[in-house]
Amino acid sequence: MSRLSRLMPRSLIGQIALVMALVLLLLQALNFANVNNERARFNQAQLEGPVITRFVAGVTRMSERNWNRTGINRRGRIAIADESQVAAEASDPELANRLRETAAANGLQVRDSRAAISDTLPPAPPFRSDGTPRTARSERERAERFRSLLLSVQLPDGRWVNGQMQILRPNPWPLIRLAGGTLLLYLVLLAALILVLTRLIRPLRDLTRAAQLYKGHGTPPQVEVRGPSDIRRAIEAFNAMGARVGSLIVEKDRMLGAIGHDLRTPLASMRIRAESMDPVDERERMIATIEEMTLLLDDTLDLARSGQSKEPARAIDVSALVDAVVEELRELGQPVTFSNGTRVVASLRPNLIRRAVRNLADNAVKYAGSAEVSVGARDDQVVIEIRDRGAGIPEDQLTSVREPFVRLEQSRSRETGGSGLGLTLARAAALVHGGELELSNCADGGLSARIVLSRG
Repeated sequence: MSRLSRLMPRSLIGQIALVMALVLLLLQALNFANVNNERARFNQAQLEGPVITRFVAGVTRMSERNWNRTGINRRGRIAIADESQVAAEASDPELANRLRETAAANGLQVRDSRAAISDTLPPAPPFRSDGTPRTARSERERAERFRSLLLSVQLPDGRWVNGQMQILRPNPWPLIRLAGGTLLLYLVLLAALILVLTRLIRPLRDLTRAAQLYKGHGTPPQVEVRGPSDIRRAIEAFNAMGARVGSLIVEKDRMLGAIGHDLRTPLASMRIRAESMDPVDERERMIATIEEMTLLLDDTLDLARSGQSKEPARAIDVSALVDAVVEELRELGQPVTFSNGTRVVASLRPNLIRRAVRNLADNAVKYAGSAEVSVGARDDQVVIEIRDRGAGIPEDQLTSVREPFVRLEQSRSRETGGSGLGLTLARAAALVHGGELELSNCADGGLSARIVLSRG
């Protein structure tokens, strides 16, 4: 059963097409068998019926002449013998029954009847009907066109009248044409079915593609409403849901912007008041707390606005962009290196990528002491890798650490710090560009963070 399930198509159109193809094949096979059977019966009646009638007429004439002759002509021969030329087990019941019915209809009384088909032709006269002598070639042609119908009836006195009658072989071309017509009809019906299914499934494919393309940022795509009524209703519901999601995202950004604006003023006021506090150590701790709150607020607003960035995408040399970010960090005294690889050009929003690279490099320096940055290509994607030589991240937390406000207190450093949004911001920038943030521990130690971007 598992093997059969592996052979089943995965798509809806494939499964429906396979089921309908099998049903059509079965129906066409039954129809072909029925038509072929009726045709065979008709041909048999057309070919064998007159011969059986002629044989019975010949037997009747022989009875009128006291059964004293053997008849031979170009169509066959009739002879009287003590035994039947057809063995009982070789007799065709249907032919034998038809022979008995024809004899009864012509007033010929028989005790038994037997009949069979043979490829051995009856002897023919030495001359053809046109007076020309028979040759080996003409005999071969005769064998290709004809075969023998062996008929035997037992007279009331126990003797047998055997007849070997020449009949035409069934013409195979009508059967071939019938099979070809049946196959052509099957293919036409299957093609029409697949065409209709394709037109029905196409709107669902558009709906699936739109759902896959939407990464939770920006306005959800709208799908063209088409197809049958139930599919149209599903697309309309999807579009309405997308519009609601888009409005909720816009409302969320407005709310966060208002909160950020309202919080900056009291934080600034707290900072001014903290500057005059005594003692000094309490003042420094208060200022550090206020700065941490300000950074957390800025990171939160950056995350909220990452999917709604108004920055246009344009073709950028990714290697040059990343190299410039690394140079800025090195000027600030951070141990960050850049491995200049091949030149990679992609359409992206430079400010988002610049912020993502800076966040990942800052994390690497903060928690592992240094960062190694490189740019490469993978199929139709751009890969920006930031690697460190630290302790790495536990395997069971590589996924959760990318979520907002997740902080690994003991994963990579003894110190506690950060807002828990650095990886989240980097992932959001990758998602905006149709990519993803990949994290993995290196075999020789350290963590590899890869920003995978689509070149589109």
